[in-house]
Amino acid sequence: YGAGGSTDVMARAISTVAPKHFPQPLVVINKPGGGGIPGRVDVAKSRPDGYTILVGWGSGEDLTVPHQRPLPYEPFKAFETLCRISVHTHALFVQTNSPHKNLKELIAWAKTKEYVTSSVATKGSGGDVGLHVFGKFGGFKMQTVPGAGGAEAITRLVGGHVDMGVVHPSEGLPHVKAGRVRGLAVMFETRDPAIPDVPTFRESGLDLATAGSVKGLALPAGTPKEVIQYLAAGFKKIADDPEFQKIMKDVGQPVLYMGPEEYKPWLLKAYDDYGKFIKLAGIETK
Repeated sequence: YGAGGSTDVMARAISTVAPKHFPQPLVVINKPGGGGIPGRVDVAKSRPDGYTILVGWGSGEDLTVPHQRPLPYEPFKAFETLCRISVHTHALFVQTNSPHKNLKELIAWAKTKEYVTSSVATKGSGGDVGLHVFGKFGGFKMQTVPGAGGAEAITRLVGGHVDMGVVHPSEGLPHVKAGRVRGLAVMFETRDPAIPDVPTFRESGLDLATAGSVKGLALPAGTPKEVIQYLAAGFKKIADDPEFQKIMKDVGQPVLYMGPEEYKPWLLKAYDDYGKFIKLAGIETK
């Protein structure tokens, strides 16, 4: 992913605290563009020795995109699940000067247009799928504008290039504080603690909730079990570290650690659920 997005922010928070829990530093390498796929390809091709880690395992690129188009790898065969660090909701933002004060007003306006536009982090992500479902359930045509990550998506909204934007609260919050955008609805079962005053889609009258964007870690297939267990134990210490938890709280990302034994079946269920969601919404697949 590109620099400045929520996954990059989490990766750098991990690298800040990691020296206390690992003998070697963790270096963050950004791979922007391609909807997160190029970075996954690089990791999948890496030596399975524990020194190359995918950050973002469990995102839409792993749970929704495979249902929509072929990939140069099979997600659950190309990677070994390491752990989950955080689960991040998707939220709908508009510019501060937007006349729409709530979701109901936005839907009423959207129905008068040939189509409406929304920026989103990447094509086929959970937020992208959620937006298409929003358009279907709301009775209007939604045209999404994917980018190279959340930072680019929120920048498009701030610049007035789209009607709305769906990003993670941590990506929108700095612009909320600066008075550039405001949250309209959270695309999750519950409100997000980072923006507690923003209602959910369901509270706003639309029965829509996605699984959010899961931020986990993975390793190349074939990584020895003892290496996976060693790294998982180290990342558990990072997740429990007060310094890391404070950093994550400050950027609006909840820490919800899950080890490999729990995380893999959790991911497989989420993958199946998204497949049903995509079919229900009538989203085109290839």
